[in-house]
Amino acid sequence: MDAHARHHRTVRLLEMRLEALAVASQRSPLGDYRYERRIVAAAAATRHAIALELISREEAGAIWATVAQRHPGVAWCQAGPQLAA
Repeated sequence: MDAHARHHRTVRLLEMRLEALAVASQRSPLGDYRYERRIVAAAAATRHAIALELISREEAGAIWATVAQRHPGVAWCQAGPQLAA
C-alpha cells in the first residue's frame, strides 16, 4: 500500500469510527458514559496517526470538527480536537 492510499484509508477509518461513536452516543440512554473507553481509544488512535505522520494535526482537527458539526449534542465531539491534539 502506498503512502497516498494509507493516508486516504486512515482518514476514512477515523471519520467512520467517530461518526459511529457519535451516533451511538446520541441514541444511548447513558450517553457518552457507555462509550467512554471507545472515545478515549479513538482519541488515542488519532494521536497515533498524527505521530506516525499518516495524517496531519490540521486534518485530524478537521475530521473531529466535521463530526462535531453533524452531532452538536454530543459533548465529546465538541472537545474532540483538543483530545486529538
